[in-house]
Amino acid sequence: MNGEPQSAANEIAGSTSPPGPLRGWLFRSRAGSATGAPGSLGHPPDALFLRLVRGWIWLSALAGLAGWSLSALGQLNRTGYACFFAAVAGILLAYRRRWDWGAPNWGKFLRRFRRPLPGAFAGLAALVFLGSCWYAPSNYTGLNYHLGRVLQWLAHGQWWWIHTPVNRMNFAGCAFEWLTTPVVLFTHSDRALFLVNFLPFLLLPGLIFSVFTRLGVRRRVAWHWMWLLPTGYNILLQAGSIGNDGFSVTYALAAIDFACRAWESRRLRDAWLSLLAVALMTGTKPVSLPLLLPWVILMLPLWPWLRRHWLATLPVAALAGLISFLPIALMNELHCGDWLARNIEIIPRVIHQPATGVLGNAIQLLVGNFAPPVFPAAGWWNQHAATFLPHSLAAALNTDFDGPVCYVGELPTEDYTGLGFGVSLLLLVSVLGAIWAGGNAPKTPVHGPIPGWLCRGVQIAVWMALLTYSLKSGMCTAARLVAPYYLLLLPLLLTGAGHSQIIRRGWWRVLAGGVLGLALVVLGLSPDRPLWPAKTILSRVVAQHPGQAAVARALEVYTIYSKRNDALAGVRALLPPDLKTVGFIGDGDDCDISLWRPFGRRQVEHFLVTDPPALLRSKVDYVVVGGWNLSVNQLSLDRWLRWNGARLVATTNVTVKIVEGPQAWYVTRLKP
Repeated sequence: MNGEPQSAANEIAGSTSPPGPLRGWLFRSRAGSATGAPGSLGHPPDALFLRLVRGWIWLSALAGLAGWSLSALGQLNRTGYACFFAAVAGILLAYRRRWDWGAPNWGKFLRRFRRPLPGAFAGLAALVFLGSCWYAPSNYTGLNYHLGRVLQWLAHGQWWWIHTPVNRMNFAGCAFEWLTTPVVLFTHSDRALFLVNFLPFLLLPGLIFSVFTRLGVRRRVAWHWMWLLPTGYNILLQAGSIGNDGFSVTYALAAIDFACRAWESRRLRDAWLSLLAVALMTGTKPVSLPLLLPWVILMLPLWPWLRRHWLATLPVAALAGLISFLPIALMNELHCGDWLARNIEIIPRVIHQPATGVLGNAIQLLVGNFAPPVFPAAGWWNQHAATFLPHSLAAALNTDFDGPVCYVGELPTEDYTGLGFGVSLLLLVSVLGAIWAGGNAPKTPVHGPIPGWLCRGVQIAVWMALLTYSLKSGMCTAARLVAPYYLLLLPLLLTGAGHSQIIRRGWWRVLAGGVLGLALVVLGLSPDRPLWPAKTILSRVVAQHPGQAAVARALEVYTIYSKRNDALAGVRALLPPDLKTVGFIGDGDDCDISLWRPFGRRQVEHFLVTDPPALLRSKVDYVVVGGWNLSVNQLSLDRWLRWNGARLVATTNVTVKIVEGPQAWYVTRLKP
């Protein structure tokens, strides 16, 4: 794991000489830099990496444009998408001379992966891909509302405010869903949806290197971390998932990257791409809104230049507004009177004291990033962790947050983990080691195209954005939710001169190897997509040693996760096979995906337990009712049947969540 070759680092940043006057301006401004600083790299527009990032941003933007425009026309269907694709293809053909279609140097590209760090990243990426091809998607929030809302939109031919207790179907951003909508529409399957996460995951090393070097991190340091940071547990696990936390990391990095490139090149294209990327970031999750601060700090000095080109920028700005969180914010304000829809969340929490918000989120980030990757004592910890806190603080956290802030699992999962133990520990050791080694490190300044004061302002602004999030958010899954923040937080910690010294040390390389080894363990043991015959082996161990409670729980976890993609298959089997529409009454966290299968043959209508019988009768004959939802609403099945004039057809028990255990599900039919 020695230092990176010059050619590999240059290729990742896209470093062949720029043409014409731009080349002279760039290299004159960086003459004399001999430290491998970000300023010593050329950044032309025709590198393979840049073409891929630009292509992904434009694909994402066009997917959002297609979704909203076809929804406005009521044509969110195959015909509508076919017409949209044809129009885009026509535009590409009309402007084909302006596109660089040159073939990349694939040999040079592949040779990079002969080295240990790139090779390890490629190996982990290959395992993610294979696991995602083998297993159906099982991310619960992805099934509960990402995929669920897409099926609702396609059934109605447009985006609409869905009548459902699953409020996230309505108030959440749509950038992820607009990319998955045509995949579901044309394949009638969810098996390929992981590609929406996997493809941008492959772009992360290049984006990390490009952003880090432009923000003052030395090139050699950035080269090592560019391969290690994507192995953070949340990013790695969601690379093969249908969750959307790691999905927005690419947009967050690209927004800063192209804003920096606009500083260098003064090309409108770079500014436009930065604008589209930051819009897509906010359009994915509103928790990313504070990250607008560092982006504004970068782009604000360029405003006079952009204003001179306002006419050309106006259509791009309009597209950015359409694919951002703005349309959903307007719909939230229209339908529930709050642009963030906080008043209709399942468990709304308001931070009453700023200190409580900061401490609560800090505890979550600490636990979510430093918990051991294999933690058999997680149950004991979750029962007793709150007792280690002062009573007043524990009471305040319980009031302001929607769940326990100290929760950890036996294994890292997509629902709770952050970068994870390996990367976090290496980062902590590296920062401490760099401080110790900084006195002996050469103090050669790092020269780059971005002024030093601006780099430092952007670095600090990211931490201020995280502080803003902490002051406002009472959600108990912060380690997962702040995924777009993590990689932008690190340039401030990695700019010290000592970092270029410690990455040469043997102990650091051993620790880096340990980070990759732990990432492999986490990926292999993941309950969502285990890379070993978990149920087979654990079943045999339980049969031979029936008294082992830990093994029995592990078997239960892997079994439940393996059924998540079609958890209510037993309920679906109780429905008439030719039924076209079925009602569904569950709580805000129940998942109806099984009732849609096979996609395209049946429609699911959501109802509330309080809905009048006339509303149900106007739309459906059969209604599936969740027993957990009835108990939460203190309503018996007999009372609900009498109220709606229905009869019980069949009953079955299903375990969707281990914490809830087996729950009753009822198939009912409304009487004529």
